[in-house]
Amino acid sequence: MPYSTQHLESLYNSQYEQLSIDDALEALRARGLQYRAKITESGGMLEVELYPINPVWKDKEGEKRVKTDKPTRKEQRNLNLANTRKYVSRLVHTNFTHRDIWVTFEYAHEHMPADLEEATKHLKNYFKRLRRHIKKNALPELKYIYVTERVENEVTGKVHTHHHIVMNFADRDIAESLWTLGGRTQARRLQPDRDGSLEGLAKYIAKPATKEGNRKGAKTYATSLNLEKPTVTRSDHRLPKTSYRISKKRVTEIVLDENKRIELLEEHYKGYKVVELPPPKFSDYSAGAWVYVKMVKKPTGARKGAKM
Repeated sequence: MPYSTQHLESLYNSQYEQLSIDDALEALRARGLQYRAKITESGGMLEVELYPINPVWKDKEGEKRVKTDKPTRKEQRNLNLANTRKYVSRLVHTNFTHRDIWVTFEYAHEHMPADLEEATKHLKNYFKRLRRHIKKNALPELKYIYVTERVENEVTGKVHTHHHIVMNFADRDIAESLWTLGGRTQARRLQPDRDGSLEGLAKYIAKPATKEGNRKGAKTYATSLNLEKPTVTRSDHRLPKTSYRISKKRVTEIVLDENKRIELLEEHYKGYKVVELPPPKFSDYSAGAWVYVKMVKKPTGARKGAKM
């Protein structure tokens, strides 16, 4: 029977470093094992997942587990957070570059919203003013992702609300001037991380609010409806051939040779450099391995920080 990617991934929870070389070799050399490459392209970011097309069960317990096991509440919460971070990261990399801006808006005391609903209304009015300026000056259609944070002082009961917005609007002065509710404003160009990605920004957007000292917070994010979605490609011997197809032999080399793992991946996925590479994972129930890698486009010779 076919299994979803997420369902299969739940089987692979033992890191390579925890296995003996003999056990790893046995798992990788199972007869009939074939791999699929799932490629998610988000602007200049490439995420690669390499995994067996179908489980090759070591025993019946594996098949039973994948059919019946449900994650605990904590596991589901962690999974939801991980999926949110991936989703936001992909949207950011697909839609925004170093040419776009990241703005922060606060409120004057007399304009502080009473609740999240009022804060959202203020932000929608801001976007209306911005769109009028865009239409008047024949600028590209507005795209954005925003985060609203509300931080309450549990001693005084006072709530501080502010917004962070990443958007494809170039004029920082205009962006600040159209916020009419006082408080501090700050607009700056998006600055890629040292590895060339916008991962730090994406993680901040998706990070849940936490309690600190005598302060507790709430945080929510939303997006414009016109954001482009990442492109997902799957490739193996059962599907139409693409340049991303990868053989069982190459996956085995990547898993077993830790010193050449990055080199092999960058050789196979030319034009990209590895920025995140967790250890491969194995399963107690199924043969094969699970490999995940995050990559970004290498500079093309243009000035550093060119479109990602």
